Amino acid sequence: MFESSNIICGLEVGTSKVCAVVGDVNAESALNIVGVGQCKSRGVRKGEIVDAGMVEEDIRQAVAEAEQMADVEIRSVFLGVTGGHIRGFNNRGVHPVVSSDREISRDDVNDVVKNAKAINLPAENTVLHAIRQHFYVDGHEGVKDPEGLLGARLELDMHVIHGNLNRMQNAVRAVKGIQLDVEEVVFNGLASSLSVLTGEQKELGALVIDIGGGTTDYVVYSDGVIKHSGVLAVGGDHLTNDLAFGLKVPQSRAEQLKLEHGGASVAESLKGQNLDIKSELGLPLNTVNLEHLRRIMKLRLEETFQLIAEDVGEAGLLDYLRAGVFICGGGARIRDVSQLASEVFQMPVCLGRTNSISGLKSTLDQPEFAAAIGLVKFGSFKARKREVRPGLFSGLKNVFGRLIPKT
Repeated sequence: MFESSNIICGLEVGTSKVCAVVGDVNAESALNIVGVGQCKSRGVRKGEIVDAGMVEEDIRQAVAEAEQMADVEIRSVFLGVTGGHIRGFNNRGVHPVVSSDREISRDDVNDVVKNAKAINLPAENTVLHAIRQHFYVDGHEGVKDPEGLLGARLELDMHVIHGNLNRMQNAVRAVKGIQLDVEEVVFNGLASSLSVLTGEQKELGALVIDIGGGTTDYVVYSDGVIKHSGVLAVGGDHLTNDLAFGLKVPQSRAEQLKLEHGGASVAESLKGQNLDIKSELGLPLNTVNLEHLRRIMKLRLEETFQLIAEDVGEAGLLDYLRAGVFICGGGARIRDVSQLASEVFQMPVCLGRTNSISGLKSTLDQPEFAAAIGLVKFGSFKARKREVRPGLFSGLKNVFGRLIPKT
């Protein structure tokens, strides 16, 4: 039995699965994954809840399974969210240093942070994350800690991730509905990047793409910080829909074909190969051309990668991805998906695997658990900060408290 104060639970309510991962933080602040629970998701579409009752049941089942494996009682979770409504952008705050000696104080730093956070959002949106990038002192860039330096003008670049308050609060309410607290709400793309990237890869520059069932999240790091993020409302379910339409088969059969015969490349050896699909009664139902099946999947995945490449390119960051591209999520299991992505991005692409975490090896090596494990890692960072600066974080439950309903 683990100490409850050292237990952190990450909960991902995804389109294809609901997953709870439990981690234990030891005295040396090392994170160990001790429990995993999951079940098929029934009330989520494109990363957003469409049936709250079903989602509550699925969360309860996944959490109970994780509790049983870890032999703990889960009281709160770090909740992952996604959806086409989530956006990320960079904002710069400016603050004049008015002290007579021009020495930058802690108050000056706090003021420029406030100015960088002072952004105009649509009335229905709220800030999910406000992530510091770099400070500038009198135009000198790349300053990590300006306190104590001399200057007349202090600036700060910040990456802001925001989304629709009500749509994110649906997920919070589902968790609260089974008597669990939400410690913090986290963008799934950020969680995945924390899970698969090392500090060196963040410094070199890397793009993490999490291909889920209903969405594809992506995050760009450069110089050790997040420089760009985004969500496409396209995922593995859209591949299934494309196959069902293009091959004229039912959805369930299309999903089966995707898993058993799908891939992101069209090999010469597939030309002329057909697959006879039989009904439950054993009668001939349809004949599927395997080359056609693969081509449908390749075109959809290629389009997805091209949209991400265009977005990252418009942000001027493609040339800064010296560590390459990392793919995780359930879509990372698609045959030859890394090869296709490498052709689109014109750089090395590899499967994203969790790092700096010990525990259940079979879970850590599966790309579909990257976001949930990253949520636990995010929670461990927060726990460490609370230990270092307890006064600052006392009573803080969420970076945007409005998401947590009053009880």
